[in-house]
Amino acid sequence: MLNSQRSLSELPKMSAASQVERAVLEEEFNWLLKEEVHAVLKQLQDVLKEASRRFSMPTPGLESQLKQENFILGSSTMDQVKGVLTLQGEALTQADINLKVAKSNQALHFQFREDKQWKLQQIQDARNHVNQALQLLSSHDESYHFKTGAEVNKLMDAVMLQLTRARNRLTTPASMTLPELATSGLMKMFTPPMPGDVMVNFYINLSKLCLTVYQLHVLPPNTTKNFRPAGSSVLHNPGAMFELNNNRFEVSHVHKVECVVPWLNDTLVFFTISLQLCQQLKDKISVFSSFWNYRPF
Repeated sequence: MLNSQRSLSELPKMSAASQVERAVLEEEFNWLLKEEVHAVLKQLQDVLKEASRRFSMPTPGLESQLKQENFILGSSTMDQVKGVLTLQGEALTQADINLKVAKSNQALHFQFREDKQWKLQQIQDARNHVNQALQLLSSHDESYHFKTGAEVNKLMDAVMLQLTRARNRLTTPASMTLPELATSGLMKMFTPPMPGDVMVNFYINLSKLCLTVYQLHVLPPNTTKNFRPAGSSVLHNPGAMFELNNNRFEVSHVHKVECVVPWLNDTLVFFTISLQLCQQLKDKISVFSSFWNYRPF
């Protein structure tokens, strides 16, 4: 009985302590919404501006302001394919490729026509996603007052979506079928023109600029070989088959060479830092919402 009375007498004290704790938490949460959120948004903008600067586009008429970089592509294990690629932002402005034909050991040399450039769609898309993330952040300047944690989370989710898409464009090259490669505009870029039994493809994989060269042979019309057209892939293997203009082809040799582009590596690091900043802010919001799980923070 005495224990029951003591428990009842302690209720007001517990209630008062709970109210004090709640007041302190609300004060901290309001500070978070007013001050810390904007500090994180400023950090995010600074990091993403650095990422965007790596993707910077030349001003019309001032193309020379964007640095041209030459990259040597080769392999220590084979010398069938060697190349020098010139990258200016998102554009390959020159490609110089030397190929040793496997059977005859004949040396072939191709380069971009002077009037041609090849846009790397992956870099273009990644840059666009970074700029969309920056627009989302700049729409909430320091004078903007966030009213709830849910509002902050909504913004962080939107920014993280753009950053994840930007990163995925650099880490996940597009899959293509062999007929798509054979008929792509890239095949019309070279002088002398590519022979009908050679195809090339350029793409970004993480921080690497990759060149793949396919050598083909025509399958005889009366061949007994089981013809199975290959599906879509980033990298096709020897033995892959396809049909184009009533002719059937098989990939006889595949050569892949690559080189690291340092500023793409920097950009991927900036994406990782930015995603961590977003997640850390969401985690802080969730700490407060766990105290008031009946209120939509």
